Amino acid sequence: MKKGIFVGLGVVALLALMWWADRKFPPPGRTSPSTSSAPTDAPNVTLKDLNDHDVTLAQYKGQVVLVNFWATWCEPCKVEIPWMIEFQKKYSGRGFTILGVSMDEDGKKAVQPFLDKERFDVNGQQEAMNYPIVFGNDSIAGKFGGVMGLPTSMLFTRDGKKVRTIAGLVNHDDLSKVIEGLL
Repeated sequence: MKKGIFVGLGVVALLALMWWADRKFPPPGRTSPSTSSAPTDAPNVTLKDLNDHDVTLAQYKGQVVLVNFWATWCEPCKVEIPWMIEFQKKYSGRGFTILGVSMDEDGKKAVQPFLDKERFDVNGQQEAMNYPIVFGNDSIAGKFGGVMGLPTSMLFTRDGKKVRTIAGLVNHDDLSKVIEGLL
């Protein structure tokens, strides 16, 4: 009898822990409840691009911006890069851009050869990354509210408000609908 009670309590505790973990750490492609609620201002941060020029989010005011934290060694990042290329091609003429924030520790030494060599299948065509790339680190990520893993994407409205954070792979169709709704 006591054994059954302990097993039952263990199952209830495990279910409660699973429910809490699902809320606290949503699976890839799903935003956590706290990340898509009230819009927050874009951070005042200066990033460096491949040519060592300063880049700020304020430069993109008036555009919908998807800030995508990624790395050359990140396999899930490589899965979503073709989607990012597609979004950039499809929506850039309507006031949208992606800002790819490389989190590679070796910076340009790792990223430039990757950009020069890698091509991605986008609707049957081999394409290079077609959006601006800048360099980040843990301090930069912290200014955006933190990045728990890669890829992580953050969507900003034309007036610089963060409206969504996606930890893990984006859901192509859902993100496309959200972008279209903001344009």
